[in-house]
Amino acid sequence: MKYKRILLKLSGEALGGPDGVGLDEKVMDRFAREIALVAEKGVQVAIVIGGGNIFRGLSGASKGFDRVRGDQMGMLATTINSIGLSLCLRGHGCKAEVFTSTPMRPMAKYYMRDEVEEYMQSGGIALVSGGTGNPFFTTDSGAALRACELRCDALLKGTKVDGVYDSDPVRNPSAKRYSTLTFDKAIADGLKVMDLTAFALCKENDMPIIVFNVNQDGSLLRLVEGEDVGTVVSNVE
Repeated sequence: MKYKRILLKLSGEALGGPDGVGLDEKVMDRFAREIALVAEKGVQVAIVIGGGNIFRGLSGASKGFDRVRGDQMGMLATTINSIGLSLCLRGHGCKAEVFTSTPMRPMAKYYMRDEVEEYMQSGGIALVSGGTGNPFFTTDSGAALRACELRCDALLKGTKVDGVYDSDPVRNPSAKRYSTLTFDKAIADGLKVMDLTAFALCKENDMPIIVFNVNQDGSLLRLVEGEDVGTVVSNVE
């Protein structure tokens, strides 16, 4: 395996299926099956999921919500998603536990880096929810933070497209896909892979981000095995 410890970032909308809303049981079961295949190979897995399928703090703020309270609602949404996926993973025979950035017992365990590392080393899949535990930070930033804390080999961002393009591939059929990309170029060209805070964390800590199509069957396993899947964003050209 090329990557022995990974953090997988999924959007909340991905769990919502075609409509991107709520929880789609079939989609969650497929994700769980793909993740289980990787875990069975001995890869240590942490997962961070967004909450946009339930609530977005930023969009709530634009409609009159207090931003801090809105972001807290978003943190709760990520925990709901994490609990749901953990149940699907257990259904596939995996050991899975939800850890939260703020205390939420008995629904989940409180995130402590050393405990989560030990859990992953024992073969457990750690679903880390609640973002950073602070408002004004996205789950992308939370994923970058946890990937660096947990000393992962890479942060894998599962999306609807098979990598990073120089323009929207849906609108521009001639869009060029990058196989590799530097953080500096991605920032300079305004390529929206992750937010700037997440980029800065990964750049400073030399944490590669791999953007890939999580909806393609077997793509996650091929990626960790070292196949040319998706776009690698790193400090190296």
